[in-house]
Amino acid sequence: MKQNILTALIVLSLGVGGSALAANNAAHDHRHDHGGKPATLQLNAGKKWETDAPLRKAIGEIRQSMAASLDAIHNNRLPAKDYSALAHKVESAVGDIVANCKLGTQADEQLHIIIADLLAGAEQMAGKVKQAKLMDGAVKVIGALDNYGKYFDDPGYQPIAH
Repeated sequence: MKQNILTALIVLSLGVGGSALAANNAAHDHRHDHGGKPATLQLNAGKKWETDAPLRKAIGEIRQSMAASLDAIHNNRLPAKDYSALAHKVESAVGDIVANCKLGTQADEQLHIIIADLLAGAEQMAGKVKQAKLMDGAVKVIGALDNYGKYFDDPGYQPIAH
């Protein structure tokens, strides 16, 4: 119970809502203390953070889904139901990351920043954030993917050209 409360506080402090809480409740069994400061991405002594196969696979799936919809997103032709389907794919892939990814503590802490942005974007795409445009959620997810490529060592990862 104490872990669930701590997890909820962490998720809320990152500005992520309910679906992220569900994914993070199943998350890693350690605690993060950001000292009340917003977490910021940083390199590992100038190098990218390690990745593992489950992380690379799940991020690749998110990237593929977003890239396939990019033209429709840019041209404002993606229907709300397709945004919702994209949101579900992102949430599902994040669930896979949480369940299967095994990184070192510091890399994991950095990954949590990416995950928070992915889930926040998914919530916007799903229409769960009042006053937010569905397209803005897609932009947030693509931004999180860009950050993944900048901060995590995934030799096969190609950023989405946008």
